[in-house]
Amino acid sequence: MTAKMKRRAFITLLGGAAAWPLVARAQQGRLPTIGFLHGGFSESNEHRIAAFRKGLNETGYIDGENVAIEFRWAHDQTGRLPELAADLVRRQVAVIVTPGSTTSTHAAKAATSTIPIVSDMLQQSSREPYLRARGPHSSDLV
Repeated sequence: MTAKMKRRAFITLLGGAAAWPLVARAQQGRLPTIGFLHGGFSESNEHRIAAFRKGLNETGYIDGENVAIEFRWAHDQTGRLPELAADLVRRQVAVIVTPGSTTSTHAAKAATSTIPIVSDMLQQSSREPYLRARGPHSSDLV
């Protein structure tokens, strides 16, 4: 399997994993919301945003139609991540996605024990993502 194929499969998995809690929220009468938390800038992460949206689209979730996405960017000020994560928790997002950042993932985990957190951090020893349970109703891709 080529690296491009692995990446495509991973992006699809990430989109699907982020979307699974959304079904329950949709029954409450408002669009389910995905919180997207990152320590950098949106401008330098356009490729990540495009891949994320594509993964969601491939699993049937369209931003603005049947799901909403709340983006939070720390602009390289990692000290802001706990505040931004807490804001997503206050907004009662269905899931928090923390792509490419252990610092963002740790901030999200510190902010909530009930909202699922999806991350694409790579395990240092194998450089491959793996799925780890994080409680009865959630999972982390770390």
